[in-house]
Amino acid sequence: MSYPFLKGHGTENDFVLLPDADGSVHGDLSPERVRALCDRRAGIGGDGVLRVVRSAAVDASVEAEWFMDYRNADGSVAEMCGNGIRVFARYLVDAGLVSSKDFPVGTRDGLKQVSVDGELVTVDMGTPVIGRDTWVRVGRGTPQAALQVTTGNPHAVTWVDDVAQAGPLREPPDVDGELYPDGVNVEFVVRRGARHLAMRVHERGSGETRSCGTGACAAMVATAAVDGVPLGTAYRIDVPGGELSVTWTEDDRLLLTGPAVLVAEGSTDL
Repeated sequence: MSYPFLKGHGTENDFVLLPDADGSVHGDLSPERVRALCDRRAGIGGDGVLRVVRSAAVDASVEAEWFMDYRNADGSVAEMCGNGIRVFARYLVDAGLVSSKDFPVGTRDGLKQVSVDGELVTVDMGTPVIGRDTWVRVGRGTPQAALQVTTGNPHAVTWVDDVAQAGPLREPPDVDGELYPDGVNVEFVVRRGARHLAMRVHERGSGETRSCGTGACAAMVATAAVDGVPLGTAYRIDVPGGELSVTWTEDDRLLLTGPAVLVAEGSTDL
């Protein structure tokens, strides 16, 4: 069976979108199908798959019309995707599926309020949770200090002098398995100036990606907490795929802002 798809990205963190309003087409979205869609040589290619489905088809208790069913490139289910939800919102607006440019989206991490303003999309990512000190290790290198942060997904944030120190990141960095039994995203962060960071990320289930929205939020939160920066402050986050902005508001919420672009559409039988 052939079915429609779209391709989009947020700061080059790219996704395959599957329109499935009533959940009748892609309800059996198996890990094998996700891996086939995300395959960059034999499929469409992407860091993950976004199924666009009405919340009623997933969970009638969700107080939003639309639900973002997100899967990592390896087929595993993730709670949240900061870049993905911006691409998801872009599609809903461009397709005329929402009547306003400010609306909620259901996710496995709860409701997220989004706002579309031109090419930029802002997402209220909710309240971050700062955990304990931990460590990460790349290859056979020396373990280095990191901070546990949850921003919808679990993260381990570590600081380096140069993002190249992370190496090629072909394999997941070693982490404390007891602290992260379901895997973790690891951010390697450089301070570039006042309220200005750069980072690389290895995402669980996807490998190194060009950007990570929840990771940018985690990098900002960890750095602001360590440096004693007050709430109400905005940071610029440089990622290999572009630039994001994260504000930790005075009422303890994270606002993630960045571009979201749809680049292709078609049909596939993968």
